[in-house]
Amino acid sequence: MAHITEARARPHRRKSGHNPLFAPSLVFIGFIGLAAAYVAYVLWPRWPGAPVPLEAPALPIVVAGEMFNIEPAAIRQAVQRRPGTQQRVDLAYLWPSLTPPDPAATPDVATPVDPNERLFISITDAGEALPPPERVNTIYPRYFAGDATTRPDGLALRAFRDGTAYAGEDLVYDSSLPDDFVARCSRTGIGNSGMCLYERRIGRADIVVRFPRDWLNDWQKVAAGFDRLIARLHPG
Repeated sequence: MAHITEARARPHRRKSGHNPLFAPSLVFIGFIGLAAAYVAYVLWPRWPGAPVPLEAPALPIVVAGEMFNIEPAAIRQAVQRRPGTQQRVDLAYLWPSLTPPDPAATPDVATPVDPNERLFISITDAGEALPPPERVNTIYPRYFAGDATTRPDGLALRAFRDGTAYAGEDLVYDSSLPDDFVARCSRTGIGNSGMCLYERRIGRADIVVRFPRDWLNDWQKVAAGFDRLIARLHPG
């Protein structure tokens, strides 16, 4: 009877059962941890990678969701000389060869680079800016000073009024195909007759080409060269 009494005196212990919420809670905690690790990786400040050598092949660079193939030697800023997504890329090409500057060339202080031998390109995210054709058709006409004049080579010029945001500039375009070639040019420049801006929109990326106004003496060749160069940068 003693062992029976002793057994009855022992406290009754409930067997531990399986908690049905344990596994889902573990998964949820793991998911939160992964999400936090990803956010920390994205936001953690990191030093940019080393710039790609100038003699390397063309780099795939994405600006505003558009893919461009760009030679490292053409990229003016060393920090931009890397593949991947970027907000802006600044380029320079020789004219009329449309090739990047020679990576092996050593700058000579006594004979600086002649800006009339190069064209400069910037590729940026367009953001909320109006497309170039819409700007030409709806914004610029408000500031014209008078009627257009057409040269014998088919290039038309229309001056902007003084006292406006475009004072001292002309809008130049192909008189037969106004939407095919359009540029905004200053009337004075340093070492030349002025500088011109030619703009092209691809998707959400703006391409702006800056070139000397003197090149307009052979503007058909210039327009064809720009088409070839942009098609090379953006084959799609």
